[in-house]
Amino acid sequence: MQMPVTTTFTIEGFRIREYKGVVRGIIVRSPTIAQGIMGGLKNIIGGKIGAYTRMCEQARQQAYELLVEHAREMGANAVVGLRYDASDVVGSGTEVLCYGTAVVIEPEK
Repeated sequence: MQMPVTTTFTIEGFRIREYKGVVRGIIVRSPTIAQGIMGGLKNIIGGKIGAYTRMCEQARQQAYELLVEHAREMGANAVVGLRYDASDVVGSGTEVLCYGTAVVIEPEK
C-alpha cells in the first residue's frame, strides 16, 4: 500500500490520530565521471545541464524513499508537511534532505 505523503498539514477525508515525530531522508550524491564531463562541457558553452538535472532528481527520489522508510519504521501510515532542502558538499557533491512529520491517520467519521 502506498503511503500518503503531502506538503500540506492535513489530508482531506482523514484525521490525524497520532503524531509520531519528524522523519527524514538524506542522501549525498556526486556526478559520475560521464555526468561530470558532460556538465563541464555545458558549463563552457552554456545551457541546460541534463546530466546534473538527472543526478539531482535521482538524489531527490532516493531521499524521498528513505523518508518513507523512516516513517514506516516509526509506525506511521502517512507523512505531512513534506519539504526538501539541498546544499553543496565538498566539490561537486550535493546533499539532498527530505523531511516531514510522520503521522497515523484514519478516515474521518
